[in-house]
Amino acid sequence: MYRLRTSPASPFGRKVALAAAATGLADRLVIEPADVNDPTDSLLEQNPLGKIPTLITPEGQTLFDSRVIIEFLDDKAGGGVVIPRDDSRWAVLRQQALADSLMDAALLVVYEGRYRPADERSPGWVARQQERMARALDYAELHYTLAPGAKTPHVGEIALAAALGYLDLRFDGAWRQRYPKLLSWLNLFRQALPAYDATGGKTSV
Repeated sequence: MYRLRTSPASPFGRKVALAAAATGLADRLVIEPADVNDPTDSLLEQNPLGKIPTLITPEGQTLFDSRVIIEFLDDKAGGGVVIPRDDSRWAVLRQQALADSLMDAALLVVYEGRYRPADERSPGWVARQQERMARALDYAELHYTLAPGAKTPHVGEIALAAALGYLDLRFDGAWRQRYPKLLSWLNLFRQALPAYDATGGKTSV
């Protein structure tokens, strides 16, 4: 069995869980909670960066970050399942990069409010992260609203769905009012990959 060290709220951990479902490897994946704020958590021994998600193979090998883990899962599933082998690969990886950056910016906004004392917070810095989020969503609304259909979602779609799920969780789904095409896309994604709801996805509103 593969062991995935992560947190229920982690969008990158959810991204890996969705990829495991899409590659047909979910039944070989055991999710183990990890506390990145606990200095005694064994995560620090498994990943020197102390970050999630971290995958541990049956042989004891550790893999991180989400992009590396998903490439590993895709390879174990035979290759070309969620990461194309043809020239479409680059557009898919670009979509993943956009969604990953959206998640990064959202996490930085959350962490600023959660971990930095109020008198040390930088409204300007938070505003820049929020602008990054808005630009990413604007781009996704324009370019990534084709229906996933019945095919297996690729890693770019998986990453985007995980990002939107995190915005539902931490930002009260405010994006849903401004991006109707993305909302329709996400509802279609949920049908194509039911694991989205099983991993905590918010249903349509």
